[in-house]
Amino acid sequence: MKDITKKYSNGEVTIVWKPATCIHSTICWKAATGLPEVFNPMVKPWIRPEAASTDRIIEQVKKCPSGALSFYMNQAENIPAQTLAESMVEVVENGPLLVYGNITITDKDGHTTHKNKVTAFCRCGGSSNKPYCDGSHRKNGFEG
Repeated sequence: MKDITKKYSNGEVTIVWKPATCIHSTICWKAATGLPEVFNPMVKPWIRPEAASTDRIIEQVKKCPSGALSFYMNQAENIPAQTLAESMVEVVENGPLLVYGNITITDKDGHTTHKNKVTAFCRCGGSSNKPYCDGSHRKNGFEG
């Protein structure tokens, strides 16, 4: 998958979306867990940051389990928000390995990526975006 990054701003905060990292958890847009007035995959553009307050947007983006959504405050010179918590690891039943915190990942080709907040790693072996989870565990019946 192409490494695409899209940005959407309300003037105060910019939401950054990396589709290749998204595991389609639906946490961002489903009514029970999300902010559907901002995140709506049925319309284009699917992210409308002008539809909610900056605080609500930040709160919602922080819930993204894959890190596909992130944000930065525009007056902070485009520096992504960093997680201040200690690093933690969580195994999701029948799903990815979630790593919370600031981490550095070096891929098989030696490319280094810095991640913050939450990073979802594939445990099923079926991801087309390894080492990251792309949601393949739901399609291939992974249990673990």
